[in-house]
Amino acid sequence: MPARSPAPHGLVWFKSSYSGANTTECVECAYVTHGVLIRDSKDADGSVVAVGAGAWESFVGGLRQEQPAALT
Repeated sequence: MPARSPAPHGLVWFKSSYSGANTTECVECAYVTHGVLIRDSKDADGSVVAVGAGAWESFVGGLRQEQPAALT
């Protein structure tokens, strides 16, 4: 999971639809050929984390699974 700085320009960044109006604690993602880039929405010119496509798919799949009642 390498970090790079700064983020490449010309990317289409997006936030989760669950982030709502709260703009103070969000991350943004951008799809790239090899996977996804992730950055802090408050620091758009700061460092980004590159995540491979397989790791991103596993991460999102885990988030979509139903959480046990004790963790919600």
